[in-house]
Amino acid sequence: MRQRLHSILAAGLVALAVAVPAVASAADAGVRVRGTVIARNGDVLEVKAREGDVVKIKLKEGFHINAVAKAAITDIKQGDYVGIASLPKAQGGDGALEVLIFPAAMKGMGEGSFGWDLKPKSSMTNATVSNAVKSVDGSTVTVTYHGQEKKISIQNGTPIVTLIQATPDDLRAGASVFVSAEKAADGSLSSGQLVVGKDGVVPPM
Repeated sequence: MRQRLHSILAAGLVALAVAVPAVASAADAGVRVRGTVIARNGDVLEVKAREGDVVKIKLKEGFHINAVAKAAITDIKQGDYVGIASLPKAQGGDGALEVLIFPAAMKGMGEGSFGWDLKPKSSMTNATVSNAVKSVDGSTVTVTYHGQEKKISIQNGTPIVTLIQATPDDLRAGASVFVSAEKAADGSLSSGQLVVGKDGVVPPM
């Protein structure tokens, strides 16, 4: 019984400790690094960013790391807590760029809709799915946050992922990473929050 309780507690702590860049706020002033691991030397992670430059990120003591696992549009159900990066559509509404289905233990974290840097003019919405209407070419979900409502269309082929556990060993050369970092006055970066690609699934956030 004691071992079972310890396992349950550990699982809960892992879920609550999940730190992903999608859990942020409108006031978040951090730096998001998307790229490929070049090397990890002790507590320093060297990454070739998507912009082409090489950055070094100091990993904070006790840093949290998770991997992404592929999910499907049919996995998105009423009551799920999701993080959706989207762009406004010419015909109105928003179109999803990617969808992250959060673990149940993270429901409500970082709730809101705010500017995002996946693409110019993109936004990130962390919210609860109140309705999901499926169509031939995808789905349209209605999400709610802080008493507000937003409709987002999710076309077939849109990257959809969920989170799974990872270890520091997954930060190997060639791995895709998504890092939420802090920038010091001297320009150096540090982070306690990382998401790594695994089994061919790339963090799409």
